[in-house]
Amino acid sequence: MAEEARSSRYLSLLERQRIATLRAQGLNIRAIAERLGRAPSTISRELRRNTFGHDNGIYDADLAQARARQRARRQRRGRLLLDAQLREQVQARLELEWSPEQIAAWLRRQFPERPDWHVCHETIYQAIYYGGRGGLSRTLTKKLRTRRPMRKRRRRPDERRSRFLAPSLLIEHRPAVVEERQRIGDWEGDLIIGAGGRSAIGTMVDRASRYLRLIHLPGARSAEALRDALVETFVEMPDTVRWTLTCDQGSEMACHQQIAPLLREGVFFAHPGSPWQRGTNENTNGLLRQYFPKRTDLSVHSAAELRAVEHRLNHRPRKTLGWRTPAEVFREALA
Repeated sequence: MAEEARSSRYLSLLERQRIATLRAQGLNIRAIAERLGRAPSTISRELRRNTFGHDNGIYDADLAQARARQRARRQRRGRLLLDAQLREQVQARLELEWSPEQIAAWLRRQFPERPDWHVCHETIYQAIYYGGRGGLSRTLTKKLRTRRPMRKRRRRPDERRSRFLAPSLLIEHRPAVVEERQRIGDWEGDLIIGAGGRSAIGTMVDRASRYLRLIHLPGARSAEALRDALVETFVEMPDTVRWTLTCDQGSEMACHQQIAPLLREGVFFAHPGSPWQRGTNENTNGLLRQYFPKRTDLSVHSAAELRAVEHRLNHRPRKTLGWRTPAEVFREALA
């Protein structure tokens, strides 16, 4: 495989040569990781794999690169293909519609004395989608939450382009206080999409209180429609709970510059392909799918129905709030 064709996830020959040079200069693992812009665990694993006694304890970059290429070419059989008992345990929980991540966590907790069973969730996904003979059945994809028969290829974040004409501010420009979740009024926003992408409901969640507002979009899910609905929603709120709004870079936020003046510190955007930067919103959207299932027409839900779902989630106790409700926390801040 050509050097330039390899994913940036993997160390390149140049990086391995720099590791060898910096190691020879006496730098520790964390210092090398900082110089290369890599995680310390990546450097530690690389040195552990490619420094052996018969190499006189010296890390050889060219030899390490050759070994890495050899490992990449070698066809490896998955853990679940080799261990029938482990495969049965995983399959039984997939049948119960557990997610691979839940199964991986359960295996670690249930079998602490079996480290060979401590597989990661990606290993389980691989066994379902690419298991082959002796792996997990492809029919188990119907038990996953997505029910997707094939894995969906996604573009790399650096291949995506901004959809906005007006300049936008990325999340690193957001005030540091937002990360602390100490004040009410820092919102995360998104859409949940209906069947065929023809309908949508807007969602806004306060980062500190988890208080939810649903945005009724009965017509087209255009940028103008969302802008008008957001303006109406924010105008109803006191100025003291309108600090920031953080969204993804979907085209529906193309009118963001007309929404920003309603917020004390403006509108900010997560990086492309980085939903974890709006984790509160993503988690809430998952809860909402119980009431607004995927592949259904969301335009049939009236504003009154949206308010009813809002009320139900805002008055549900949350562990992260010390079993208080979002409505309680939000009201206390207003008082």
